[in-house]
Amino acid sequence: MSASGTERVTIVVSRHREAVALVAAETAGVEISVLCLAEDDREGRATLDRALKEAGRRGCQVGGAPRTVGAQESGSTAGLLRELRALRPHRVRLQDPDPVHIGYDAERDVPVYDVDPEHAAAALTALSAVRDHQLESGTPVHVTCHRADADEQLGTASGLRYPQTTHWLTEGFDGRLSAFLPSAAGVVRWTQSEPGGAAWRGPELLPGPRLMPGLRVVRDLHGFPHLFALRRTPLKDGGDDIAIVRATQYGTGRPLTPWHSLGSPNPGNRYRSRAIGFPAAAFDATGGLVVFARNFGHGVSYRQQGADGAWTPWQHLRGVRVADELVTVTTGRGEAELFARARDSAAVVRWYRTGPDGTWTEDRAVPFAPRPGSMAAGPEPGTLVFRDLRTNEPCLWWPGATAPVPLGGADGAGPVTGARGVEVDGWAYSLLIRSGSGGACAVGAHAEGRADAGVWWNELGGESVLVPAAVRDRTGLVTLATFTAGAQLAISHRESLSSGFDFGRWHTV
Repeated sequence: MSASGTERVTIVVSRHREAVALVAAETAGVEISVLCLAEDDREGRATLDRALKEAGRRGCQVGGAPRTVGAQESGSTAGLLRELRALRPHRVRLQDPDPVHIGYDAERDVPVYDVDPEHAAAALTALSAVRDHQLESGTPVHVTCHRADADEQLGTASGLRYPQTTHWLTEGFDGRLSAFLPSAAGVVRWTQSEPGGAAWRGPELLPGPRLMPGLRVVRDLHGFPHLFALRRTPLKDGGDDIAIVRATQYGTGRPLTPWHSLGSPNPGNRYRSRAIGFPAAAFDATGGLVVFARNFGHGVSYRQQGADGAWTPWQHLRGVRVADELVTVTTGRGEAELFARARDSAAVVRWYRTGPDGTWTEDRAVPFAPRPGSMAAGPEPGTLVFRDLRTNEPCLWWPGATAPVPLGGADGAGPVTGARGVEVDGWAYSLLIRSGSGGACAVGAHAEGRADAGVWWNELGGESVLVPAAVRDRTGLVTLATFTAGAQLAISHRESLSSGFDFGRWHTV
């Protein structure tokens, strides 16, 4: 937590009325400030004033009246940067810099949107200012970008432009752990000083290009973490191009490789390339890598790299149109599979194949409907964990199961992840980790392969503003990690290698 125990959240929008939904999403205990890049009419200002008063009644602290910065017309970030210096936010909420199109005007050759273009302009201006503020202050600032059409009843995760980062704590080739998280200015990293030790170094801002505020962390067969993100660059004829980029850490604590571009399913077009979804990736048993992304037409495209290092071109998977929620799993046979939430229904679609050269098969018979923003790969091979759309209860499913297995623990929000192979009195257990009530970290466990036998949940405190993470290292030690309201990494270790699920106190890095 910060010294005051309060998380400072700054909401930056185009006009006052656009902040209402984002203010409504904040929970008790946070300090809210609102910055607007242009003046609104009387009704818009009054609507926001009412939302802020309601936030105060439910326990938020309101840091004064909304302020108009005036950067919308000038394009300058100087005034916004001055405000950020004074507010020193831990987290910033923005509008969607790349809204989803609802149609296409063939005559003009442009997409059709149902949101004002100033939303995206405001988000890009604000993101630039927040990046500069983080570089100046040296403190990580977490940024979330929110779609205008999100269902407020389903929580903020349902409308995130970039998915929440899961599995961000990982063991390296030498047994030391690394934590990677996205921030306004790029990827930040914390590094464990010795295997199993309590000392860590960080946060360290890793060099690289200007990235959008999202991150995917995938570990290969040798234990090396690979990072996937989106990079935005200007086009010569105006507009921007967005490409998927990848960097790898081959030595714990050492510099990353350069960020290599994997291109885009819709490259070079100022409208189409901006619409790319956030990538998902997985390694298979041969060491091959497959990368998926939602394309401009709301289908799925993919590229794959063979064990010999050669890449295929982007290819398209025909089938159901999908939303911005793609999750990969690797089965017990070492085959990569993809799950995607449908765009026009509550369904989930699965793509699978036999072998790295097999033909992808679309499976529309997945028997569950997840809460948007809640799907994640489970701790056991081939499993998927999600929150039920109606009940919010975490559930587990694997191909071939007739129905998902409820896991209990319907409080909290966001994805559920975990680690397998946790030994207790000679038996192997799967450990689950999630946010609980009020954002506190909750840990559960079940006999490996027997989630239907029941999960025992225990709240450990350690409130996290991001999805908590867990790793079982090669010695059997289980380490938990959270990211506090004060932008610090917090760590807790399991007290025994072979009995119980007791964890030590949290300590911040």
